[in-house]
Formats: sequence, structure tokens, C-alpha cells
Amino acid sequence: MGADQFTETAKGKTAQKAFQAAVKAAQYDHGHAGYSGTIAEKSEFVMIVPNEGESPEDCADRLIEEGDKRIDDKGGPAGCIDCGNEKYLFFGWASS
Repeated sequence: MGADQFTETAKGKTAQKAFQAAVKAAQYDHGHAGYSGTIAEKSEFVMIVPNEGESPEDCADRLIEEGDKRIDDKGGPAGCIDCGNEKYLFFGWASS
């Protein structure tokens, strides 16, 4: 069993609500059987703040490339960046 990178943007009043919506949508699109390589495989997330002047997308790409320990485990949490306006970027690795 491998792992795939994912990035998913979702809206919600809070990061938790956005996460739940993203997981639910991924389960609908990819099934509930597991190993989809999507956010559907995640049960938690960790909030991350980009470096000053760094976009959320560039931050996510950098952390994935660097193998940042907070998001580098396919069984661990997704990363989450608050993009403002009730929009959140989730990213990381997921079982596939």
C-alpha cells in the first residue's frame, strides 16, 4: 500500500467544519472503502501558518517537498492553512 499527495480547499465557519465537509465530499466522490489517496482517509488535521509573504499553496508545496514531520505520515494528520474568508487549504499524504 502506498500514499498519494493531496490538496483540498474547503469552506466552513471553522476549520473543523471545513475539514468535515472536505472529508465527506471525498468519501462521496471516492467511496468509503479506504486507500483512496484523498482527504477521505484523514481523521484529523494540524493548523499551520505560512511564512511571511508565502502563499498557502506555496507553503503546502514546500512542507510536502521538505517532508515536514507534522504532515509527512500517511496515517497522521492533514495540514490545514487558513486562507481567510472561511476558506481552508488541507494537504498532505493519504493512504492509497
